[in-house]
Amino acid sequence: MVAGKPVIGIAGGIGSGKSFVARLFAELGCAVVDSDAQVTAAYRDPAVRETIRRWWGDGMFREDGEINRPAVAKKVFADEAERRRLEGMIHPWVAEARRQEMSAAAEDPQVVAYVWDTPLLFEAGLNAECDTVVFVDAPLEQRLARVRQCRGWDEAELLRRQKSQWPLDKKQRISDYVVTNTADADDARGQVREVLSRILARSSKRPA
Repeated sequence: MVAGKPVIGIAGGIGSGKSFVARLFAELGCAVVDSDAQVTAAYRDPAVRETIRRWWGDGMFREDGEINRPAVAKKVFADEAERRRLEGMIHPWVAEARRQEMSAAAEDPQVVAYVWDTPLLFEAGLNAECDTVVFVDAPLEQRLARVRQCRGWDEAELLRRQKSQWPLDKKQRISDYVVTNTADADDARGQVREVLSRILARSSKRPA
């Protein structure tokens, strides 16, 4: 726990709605640490941008000068060594941003817990730094519909990216709680409320 407040990691498959579930936790007083937003900030860091340009050239940048994240993703998902090289630069940057964000929220009495909305929670070993992990479950057809609508991916692209991550059944098995995120937002909201209640009750029994 950080400053007596539990750290809750969010895990789940691509398109399962992890960020949506994180927002439901935020409605209940949790401070959400959004790793994707931090990666976006990292890509604006001049040192990070220059390193990516040196590694892979101008093709990784859009016409407006911003990093072309789909191009970067295509590069690293096709080559594990390149993916690990990118992670070796981005992960420490994001870890420091996460630490600063949590430090800023530590003294806020309205914050009851921290929620880490991190796409690669298990793969990056961040689950070991969490007090509990919540797995967001959704059937493949719903996950595919979401990524097709939001990201323009087809099933082959979803499965290709999913293959680079831990198996979903393994993630679910070693998580502490499961929230099923289908089409019913109110149902998911009720599940999150119950899960958070249990987490807070358990954390209150531990020494800070």
